[in-house]
Amino acid sequence: MPQSHPLRSDTALRQAADRSFHCISIDGDTSTNDTLLVLANGAAGNTPIDDLATPAGQALLDGLIAVCQYLAQAIVRDGEGATRFVTIKVSGAVSAADARLAALSIARSSLVKTALFGADPNWGRVLCAIGYSGATVDPDRVRLNFGGIPALENGLPLDFDEQAAHALLDQPAVTIEVDLGLGTGTITAWTCDFSYDYVKINAEYRT
Repeated sequence: MPQSHPLRSDTALRQAADRSFHCISIDGDTSTNDTLLVLANGAAGNTPIDDLATPAGQALLDGLIAVCQYLAQAIVRDGEGATRFVTIKVSGAVSAADARLAALSIARSSLVKTALFGADPNWGRVLCAIGYSGATVDPDRVRLNFGGIPALENGLPLDFDEQAAHALLDQPAVTIEVDLGLGTGTITAWTCDFSYDYVKINAEYRT
C-alpha cells in the first residue's frame, strides 16, 4: 500500500504568506530582519493534520490566512507617515502570477502613492505602473475604478466625476480596482500613500 507522507511543516505558512505578507508594500524596500514564524507545540493534543485538502486542513489554512492578512495589513496601516490604507484588487490577468506583478507594481509606484496622498484619481499613473510591471497587458482591454467609480474603460478615459472620485480617495481607506480583461488571474494587495511625513521620518533617521 502506498504510504502517506506527512505535511511539510511550512506548507500552510507558505501559502498564507503568499496571500498576505507577500502582497504588501510600504515603499518597495525589504529588511534583512523580516521574519515570519508559526510555532506549534502539540499541547492541544489534536490529531495531526497531514493533508490541507481535508476539512481540518482547509480550516487550518483559512485560519492561518486570516491571521496573516490581519497582521500584514497592520504593517501597512502603521507605515511611516501613512495617511491612507490602500487596497488594490487586480483581476482578469492571464495568471495569478501576472495579477501579482501588476498589483505590486501599482503598490510600489512612488507616483501612484503620492497621487493617493493628494487624493488624486490619476488613472495615468496607475496604468503606467501596470505597463512596466512585466505582466501581460493589452491597454485596449484595461478597466480601472477608483473607489467604485469607473475611470477607464477599454483603455480609454471616461468622463467621470473627478470631484466625487477625489472625495472617495480622500479617506483613510481607499480602493483601486483593475480588470486587465485577459484571463482569470486575480489578487488583492495592500499599500499606503507617501506623505510629507514619510520623507521627514526617513530623512531624519540616523544609522
